[in-house]
Amino acid sequence: MKCSKCYIFFIGLLLLSCNRAKNNNKTVNHIQTANLVDLVNPLMGTDSDFSLSNGNTYPAIATPWAMNFWTPQTAKMGDGWAYKYDDKTIRGIKQTHQPSPWINDYAAFSLMAVTGKLKYKEEERASYFSHKAEIVKPNHYSVYLADYDVTVQVSPTERAAHFKFTFPKSDSSYIMLDAFYKGSMVKILPKERKIIGYCRNNSGGVPDNFHNYFVAEFDKDFEINHTWKDDWVLNKNSTNSQGKHVGAIIGFKTKKGEEVHVKVASSFISHEQAALNLKREIGDNSFKNTKEKARIVWQKELSRIKIEDNNIDNIRTFYSCLYRVLLFPRKFYEYDVAENIVHYSPYNGKVLAGYMFTDNGFWDTFRAVFPFFNLMYPTLNSHIMEGLANAYKESGWLPEWASPGHRDCMVGSNSATIIADAFLKGNIKEKDVDILFEAVLKNATVNEGRPVNSVGRAGVDYYNTLGYVPYNVGINENAARTLEYAFADFTIAEMAKKMGKTQIAKKYYKQSNNYKNLFDASTNLMRGKNKDGTFQTPFNPLKWGDAFTEGNSLHYTWSVFHDIQGLLNLMGGKENFEKKLDEVFSMPPNFDASYYGFTIHEIREMQIANMGNYAHGNQPIQHMIYLYNYTNAAYKAQEKIRDVLTKLYSATPDGYCGDEDNGQTSAWYVFSSLGFYPVTPGVNEYVIGSPLFKKATLKLENGNEFVISASNNSKKNVFIEKILLNGAEWNLNYINYKDIKNGGQLEFKMNATPNKKRAINNKAVPYSLSNQKQLTN
Repeated sequence: MKCSKCYIFFIGLLLLSCNRAKNNNKTVNHIQTANLVDLVNPLMGTDSDFSLSNGNTYPAIATPWAMNFWTPQTAKMGDGWAYKYDDKTIRGIKQTHQPSPWINDYAAFSLMAVTGKLKYKEEERASYFSHKAEIVKPNHYSVYLADYDVTVQVSPTERAAHFKFTFPKSDSSYIMLDAFYKGSMVKILPKERKIIGYCRNNSGGVPDNFHNYFVAEFDKDFEINHTWKDDWVLNKNSTNSQGKHVGAIIGFKTKKGEEVHVKVASSFISHEQAALNLKREIGDNSFKNTKEKARIVWQKELSRIKIEDNNIDNIRTFYSCLYRVLLFPRKFYEYDVAENIVHYSPYNGKVLAGYMFTDNGFWDTFRAVFPFFNLMYPTLNSHIMEGLANAYKESGWLPEWASPGHRDCMVGSNSATIIADAFLKGNIKEKDVDILFEAVLKNATVNEGRPVNSVGRAGVDYYNTLGYVPYNVGINENAARTLEYAFADFTIAEMAKKMGKTQIAKKYYKQSNNYKNLFDASTNLMRGKNKDGTFQTPFNPLKWGDAFTEGNSLHYTWSVFHDIQGLLNLMGGKENFEKKLDEVFSMPPNFDASYYGFTIHEIREMQIANMGNYAHGNQPIQHMIYLYNYTNAAYKAQEKIRDVLTKLYSATPDGYCGDEDNGQTSAWYVFSSLGFYPVTPGVNEYVIGSPLFKKATLKLENGNEFVISASNNSKKNVFIEKILLNGAEWNLNYINYKDIKNGGQLEFKMNATPNKKRAINNKAVPYSLSNQKQLTN
């Protein structure tokens, strides 16, 4: 079914109308928005620091999945919290590739303008600024540098950016390029009005020959040329410098209101490729054209989901979250002179053909980001899968946390899950299937040669012989690893089954039951187990870390994504299972932080959320609310999901309740606000929740549209009275992937009181391995 128009609440409605809609919950006329990009707030989550994360984001001025992002830099060079909302000064606008403050940045350099006395050292040149004189949109950033009476603007392309500096009348106006530390070079070419160079800063995961080559083209002659060398030593009247940390300064006289444009591009391949990227992506375009092209790109992607509702705040939050989902993983490939796709390999340092993507932690994103790509962006995901095949061929291993190459961060074997889910949904090219299947089997069987501890499976030999990673053999977070390996085994089995590899499928279906080896019937919780088969002692279910990863037993017990029925059976049935779920929400937010030696930020975020021991700010428990659908208490999921959607998210600087990791926490919001969530990646079902909006239309890549409506929806009417799928009553607690892909209508009838009789038979329960026919000999 196709719809010619889709309407949402227009940002430009009169404030009076907005207040009436918000305060009185009255229906207002929906007006078609001209620009969804204006609904996005890239500052969402930037009010964060080491001690407390409200997102741990920075304003990414970029196009979707771009090779390069740009961001204002308020912190010192090398600080992972590059932009903090409460900071008062800006040191420059930097090219960034940072996926997380904990992973930090690489290949960064910055531009900055000053007037009057030359100040180029990063702390001295910093200018006061105000959010009142700051414009922050995905396609455009503008800030007034109060100390210099200069306005700086930037708009992005995938591999380039267009700057506009508006100067005052001054005999001494400067623009400087800081090439950052850990190895850099700059060369000023006055006759060509250019600065070229490279930067090599990184936080690991790069080959020895790693460089980010850049070119910056100006539209004004240079009257002054300086560089600096190591230790901020100024080289007056010089045009080149190379060392550990160098930079370039060009200067000129300016008239009041004079605009100086700088077009910048970079490449991981060569200076020539950087120049090609600049010519191809900006060329002769004006700043206005570059800005508009970036807006059109964002408008196209944001328009894939059209929202109709009368709550403008929720709409802003939705599109701000959707923007985050569409940032990572980044494209780490370029187009050569012949338009061939090529990439510099962050694994072996060679320039090779084909796709490459990076800056992603699969421990986070396997849960909802990649399921979202499989649903809404299958072609993109097939390219990402090709990139994973290339990563395996170039390094011998699949990445688990890449930035840009292998990084030692987090646990699990989650590359298997995203590969299997893509394959099962038809989103892997035939040429890549066998090599990717070989790669996931290597992860599951080989311990030798792993480049970092997060790659492959730490403790794989123990896991494959004992059925778990022991607590007392020096492998940290062992219970978390066991549970995630077991789920990865399930997805491998599903992939093998579809490929006709029956014996392999049997093996991994059997191994996927290894979660049972850690279940402690005396507590109805998962618990670390020693090599000799005894459980760890003492055991405190509130202890964060230790056997678990950034959580405790109350959080990780539910990490049996593929067999909730099996977990339910271990707990003694639906009633006990439901009570255990309730307990997490009803108990106080007590904790034991002794493993870390201090209270980590994830614990604080759980405390202040006021939802008991439910820690939505961290990923391991984010699916847990949906597990009420496996009992006869789906209404509890509906109520709690709506609470999280409306209390823990907002399009504000403190708009998240924990780390927004590569789009995962945002993807939870996007899925959940639509009314369903992928509890079990690797199967073709989404578990029902409580839709937030009156209407949402998904424009699918195959040309179909899937329309979700929720009549009588409101702040109070959070419970599902009835569901209709294409006009027929739908008495299941899940919806199928194919039903969405085929297009159609999903209609929710909402009410203020729960319907406790809807979808309570066994057929209504979502997928569990224990309820399926098993392969037999």
